[in-house]
Amino acid sequence: MQLTKGIAMGLALASASLVAPPAMAAEETEQPAYIVLVDEGAFELREYGAMLVAEVTHNGERGRALNAGFPRLAAYIFGRDRPGAANDPAEREAIAMTSPVLQDQRAEIAMTAPVLQDAASDAQWRTRFIMPAKYTLATLPQPPADVALVEMPARRVAAVRFAGFSSTSNLATAEVALREWMAAQGLEPGGAAEFAFYDSPMVPPPLRRNEVLIPVKGE
Repeated sequence: MQLTKGIAMGLALASASLVAPPAMAAEETEQPAYIVLVDEGAFELREYGAMLVAEVTHNGERGRALNAGFPRLAAYIFGRDRPGAANDPAEREAIAMTSPVLQDQRAEIAMTAPVLQDAASDAQWRTRFIMPAKYTLATLPQPPADVALVEMPARRVAAVRFAGFSSTSNLATAEVALREWMAAQGLEPGGAAEFAFYDSPMVPPPLRRNEVLIPVKGE
């Protein structure tokens, strides 16, 4: 299936700008390991192992939900908001920051349609920080009431990478392209799209790494 000219051009530019890791990104930041099963430029089919995440949910527009979720998760991992921290110094120990930050929509939405707008006031957006691989559910500090610790099972996902701003319109364009690529590969979506953001706002947009991920239904 052919991509539209605009989508193809945008993804080609994104792929070209992300051949090497962004120079201003923290290369020592831990990222989840995965195996690349198919590699076609900006598109990949990946296999991830199980991972632990801390997650928080907010209602409303996607960007505002991300801006609300990020500081809540940061307060947890940096030890600024933990129920047991007042009486146990070990509970105040910071958890190392990892990348990417994940975001998805918790409300039931069609798996075959991209998120073309994010203005719905009742939309539920989940923001997730991936926990460093050394932790288990038993060894992670207790989170505040609005933060949940969840074990994500091993899974296979299709991914598309692009540079620039992680606006809703750019995410939707990338999602359309990824769904077209999946259809051409004979891959059936096994869940809703997820968004992955690797870099801080201090990194120039052309050097940022953003991704759309879609779980693939198992064989």
